[in-house]
Amino acid sequence: MRGAAGIIAGVTDLPNSAAGRARRWFLAALVLTLAFKLWLAIVLPMTGDEAYFISWGVYPDWGYYDHPPMIGWVLALLLQISRSEWVLRLPVILLPALLALAILRYLKPVDEEKAHLAALCFLVVPANVWNVLITTDTPLVLFSFLSVLCFAGAVRGPHRIALYASSGALLGLAFLSKYFAALLGFSYLVFVLAQPAGRRDWRGLAMVFACVLPFAAINAWWNYEHCWANLMFNVYNRHDDAGWSLRTPALYAASVLYMLSPVALYQLWRDRAGLGARMDEPDLRVFMFAWAVPLAVFAALSPVKQIGLHWLLSFVPFFFIAMALLLSAEQLRRSAIYLFALSTIHMTAIGIGSLLPIETWKSSKLYDGIVFHVKTAELLQRLEAYAEKYQFAADGYSPAVTASYASGKYFFVFGTASSHGRHDDILTDFRALSGKNILVLRKNPPEPGEYAPYFAAVEYKQVELYGVTFHIVLGQGFDYLRYRERVLRPIRDRYYRIPSYLPQGGCYFCERYFPDEPWPTR
Repeated sequence: MRGAAGIIAGVTDLPNSAAGRARRWFLAALVLTLAFKLWLAIVLPMTGDEAYFISWGVYPDWGYYDHPPMIGWVLALLLQISRSEWVLRLPVILLPALLALAILRYLKPVDEEKAHLAALCFLVVPANVWNVLITTDTPLVLFSFLSVLCFAGAVRGPHRIALYASSGALLGLAFLSKYFAALLGFSYLVFVLAQPAGRRDWRGLAMVFACVLPFAAINAWWNYEHCWANLMFNVYNRHDDAGWSLRTPALYAASVLYMLSPVALYQLWRDRAGLGARMDEPDLRVFMFAWAVPLAVFAALSPVKQIGLHWLLSFVPFFFIAMALLLSAEQLRRSAIYLFALSTIHMTAIGIGSLLPIETWKSSKLYDGIVFHVKTAELLQRLEAYAEKYQFAADGYSPAVTASYASGKYFFVFGTASSHGRHDDILTDFRALSGKNILVLRKNPPEPGEYAPYFAAVEYKQVELYGVTFHIVLGQGFDYLRYRERVLRPIRDRYYRIPSYLPQGGCYFCERYFPDEPWPTR
């Protein structure tokens, strides 16, 4: 396959050749998408999820309640440079461009035109164009991509041990980014099992998994000492919405079409009879398994669980590499045209939306959240008069971390909140707040008597901003013991019931608030 490089080498330098045109389109798209994403990263307010991850960078640790620690470590480094939105979003701004260049370099020896077209297709996938949001997926995508490149190199022959070891170490770093890395490890296993019996490299696979173990051990140690928080969140606490549904498989199918290319998928299906003869190349098989196996697992889960669009991100690059190795240049060109047109529509809509006044969205159910995130600084100015007498809090993790990022002052979470964002349980010690005054910022009005049991006196204020009413609860003399019994105990029983099959190491929540009681188990 790689001998084809010599066949096309004589024509790629011609300015009007097909390869030359593909190269110009790729470079134009590279410049355009980078400029658009940088602009969007500057003007887009920080979202609640992003502010939550930024709080991890402010308080770096070996782990966090929701996920492994990698994005927190990345943000801890970036925060040493600046707190500006565009700086903190730089990894996600640059990552699609860097991966597109890597795809180009990997495929260029095979066919220069198809290399540019595949890189172009990946670059202009709409999610790669508009996504400037900080997520745990950014380091996951990077390390997963590099792991698969090393694995594909290992199955071809030279430097096998070093490449298998590198693939495993990179997979370990991906695992410390997000647990979806396990699906990539499963893809490697399926790849080996699918090989003819005499070509199954079990020693290479064992090397990969052995090199993952130190990274998995770090995560296991942190969880053992922290209530098994990652396991509790990802396996038990976040699935209240799970259940059989005909809607979620349809949504998942739409997500796959959106994140990949329906044009390429149709061509792949249409030419399926001849695929077998083209699947002999081991590296092609690696890339096919790297995207098809995880997506098949998601498909199996979709009837009972809604699959997030971002869940697919780390497997998208392998799809376009595989398509470049399977489809013709003309077929790739059709996907590039479709994806470029779709992304242009997205960019145009976003550009027009940015010019509209905020009141344009007044009839939307999301309007209060839009005002909160766009006008956070103005809202926080209304709270400055209370700063000396009150500790600041919010009734949920999203407003709490958003206000924390905007003000530089930590807002903790007061109340039960939800299964998401419970890292505040690690950071906030309500014992230290006993007897103090607490201000709780809310978007929704409090229920009658909701706060009275926890304070000696309660006062309610309202702030009007761009047609939205925000609510301020001013509690004087916090009653910690009553709060522990009415709020913290139900939280413990709901979110910290550790499975009995797990060894009990440390649990910050139970040890802090209920030191003389046995831990609840399930």
